[in-house]
Amino acid sequence: MRTTIDVNDALLQAVKTHAARERKSLKETFEQALREYLTHPAGAAADAPPIPVFRGQGVQPGVDLTDSAALQAIMDAEP
Repeated sequence: MRTTIDVNDALLQAVKTHAARERKSLKETFEQALREYLTHPAGAAADAPPIPVFRGQGVQPGVDLTDSAALQAIMDAEP
């Protein structure tokens, strides 16, 4: 589909330079950038803290994952 957009001159020049360096057309470069943005919105991965990984036996007896107050009480309890 053909469309027209206004792009900042400096940004367009940077995209053209990148496209030439990668030996891709400007169209391919814009499409790739848009696909990546839609798959991984800007800042989503960079701002997200790492997800902790725990090893164990799963949910412990008596823990109700649907009761946030009870979960907080369990997490706040002294070990």
